[in-house]
Amino acid sequence: MDKSKYIWMDGAYTPWDDAKVHVLTHTLHYGNGAIEGTKAYKTVDGRCAIFKLNEHTQRLLNSSKMTLMNVPFSLEELNKAQVELLQKNELFDGAYIRPLVYLGYGVMGLYHKDCPVNVSISAWKWGAYLGEEGLKKGVRVKISSFTRTPNTSGMGKAKAVANYLNSQMAKYEAVEAGYDEALLRDDQGYIAEASGACFFIVRDGVLISPPNDASLESITQATVIDLAKDMGIEVVRRRVTRDEVYIADEAFFTGTAAEVTPIREVDARVIGCGSRGPITEKLQSAYFDAVAGKNPKYTKYLTYIN
Repeated sequence: MDKSKYIWMDGAYTPWDDAKVHVLTHTLHYGNGAIEGTKAYKTVDGRCAIFKLNEHTQRLLNSSKMTLMNVPFSLEELNKAQVELLQKNELFDGAYIRPLVYLGYGVMGLYHKDCPVNVSISAWKWGAYLGEEGLKKGVRVKISSFTRTPNTSGMGKAKAVANYLNSQMAKYEAVEAGYDEALLRDDQGYIAEASGACFFIVRDGVLISPPNDASLESITQATVIDLAKDMGIEVVRRRVTRDEVYIADEAFFTGTAAEVTPIREVDARVIGCGSRGPITEKLQSAYFDAVAGKNPKYTKYLTYIN
């Protein structure tokens, strides 16, 4: 990965290579932490802006609250830190931003009340999560043998670090089998989400996405749904079965890192035309217009850093 100059750690700008934690950091042993994935883009006027900064920071605080971590910084302070970090790192052409709330060194054992709560923010240049070619031609997907961790077994709405062991195992299984990404089902057998993205299909011109009963409440998913409605595309939120995915006209992923990535194949079944479908392409273009400041309706979600 590309290194930047600094990482923000509890209010201080620390040189990238010096941003270290103790081996007895509580989160490293017990998995209680919260992360965010936020992205900045170079906009149409040449400036750089973070897309939906407020929404992402609020979700970080929500995730921390769900997992009983009292963040020692306000939303405004964390927003300011992200803007300043990009400025200090001179990331004016865009960047991926990774805030992390974690339990630090000082207490061991599962009961974490007296553990210090630390916050770091990193940012670096990062291209298309599933590859530039994937954005155009689509990716190959395997429905995982792993089930998305049910809400009865964890904090499914928290973007918690512990939740990503499930995603990591599913992703590894898919890649080792020759695919690009994994798609997980919930404990009832319905499609939940990918290892790190939300899921859509298109059937007969209707855009369909599973409810967030067994998935993270995705900021990018909500954006794409709004864009679809702006374009007059009918949107339905309902359960989706595995076999229905196989006969979809189109399918795609959404996420801060995944953006809008088409799916060309699922479990050796070709989806639609076997490449990016027309509705997917329209929504993908609309999304990139929104983050680049080309759509006046969405400029209110841009936080300019220069």
